[in-house]
Amino acid sequence: MQYRELGKTGMMVSRVGLGGENVTKASYEITRDLVNAADEGGLNIIDAFMPQPEVRSHFGQALDGRRERFIIQGHLGSILKNGQYFRTREVRDSEEYLKDFLTRFRTDYIDVGVIHYVDTDEDFDKVFSTEFITFAQKLKQDGVIRALGVSSHNPITAKKIAETGIIDVILFSINPAYDLLPVETTVGEYMSGKAYADTKPMILDPRRGEFYRTCVERGVGITVMKTFAAGRLLNAESSPFGYALTPHQCMSYALDRPGVASVLVGARTAEEMRASLAYEEATPEEKDYSKIFLHSGGELEQNRCMYCNHCLPCPKNIDVADVTKYADILEETGDSDSIRAHYAALNAHGSDCINCGACEKRCPFQVPVRKNMAKAAKLFGY
Repeated sequence: MQYRELGKTGMMVSRVGLGGENVTKASYEITRDLVNAADEGGLNIIDAFMPQPEVRSHFGQALDGRRERFIIQGHLGSILKNGQYFRTREVRDSEEYLKDFLTRFRTDYIDVGVIHYVDTDEDFDKVFSTEFITFAQKLKQDGVIRALGVSSHNPITAKKIAETGIIDVILFSINPAYDLLPVETTVGEYMSGKAYADTKPMILDPRRGEFYRTCVERGVGITVMKTFAAGRLLNAESSPFGYALTPHQCMSYALDRPGVASVLVGARTAEEMRASLAYEEATPEEKDYSKIFLHSGGELEQNRCMYCNHCLPCPKNIDVADVTKYADILEETGDSDSIRAHYAALNAHGSDCINCGACEKRCPFQVPVRKNMAKAAKLFGY
């Protein structure tokens, strides 16, 4: 398993994580076997969105004795009311459910406390202009949560959240189809499939790219939900690309987005968990998602790097995606000590390019890689 920094939290998370939503009706035995498979595969991050008390108890029992090996993403404002899931901004309700969460998970802290589901300006104001954000910040101050997060499906709102300077992690929905839809698309439209039929040609919305780059610049870590679009991308009939993508292609796409630390995939059984963990042993060909752009009938911004590193290997061991990504961010957002530090930490830089051109022959998007390496060298000075 490979691990990545979760923004500036100081935590290292497995690239493959577990989203707990699919086990809301599972028995303890199934939950235990699933957690065992995750642990054996080196997975160390679990998103615990589910408000059902019995599910939390099952996870708490399964994690007993190994809690410290896992990073738990628990949600603030996701509660059960009259037997049904409910989203709330009432501090009293959230406090009550948080206590229940900690008790059932057999722990006294949550690694990442995620303010649940903030998608619109109205949602934003109900959190960041009320006592709810004060409540969440106090939890972090007291060590009840170690990092403060927010979940969102809207890149404009999510970018606004990242710019507050008080959020450490954003749980965000990322997959190839969502990136090709207008940012105004609602989560309901994402899930219904109607939006795909109405969007021709499919063009990468640059405002999603702006969100990713803002997170890198601000040191906000991204964890990913909806990697498979609720399974829609894995079925040829429902996929907007006209054919089924594989789970590994979807995971690779999300992990290539700037700022992404981990993809939190759903699993209902230990077997499904192991299938997702097999991503780490998959070949580059099995992870290659480039054909979605080449054959979807859509178009891309001219000469724009997709940060996919299909241009590798490089004889000078340059991570072309990272060099280009940091140069793009610096150019578009202005000077930044954080971005300069990320660039400096790379093993090779733009100035190391020997202009052999092998990368450009491999690039599926006809990106002028050598020109981008020269741009990076000029921007950063090496």
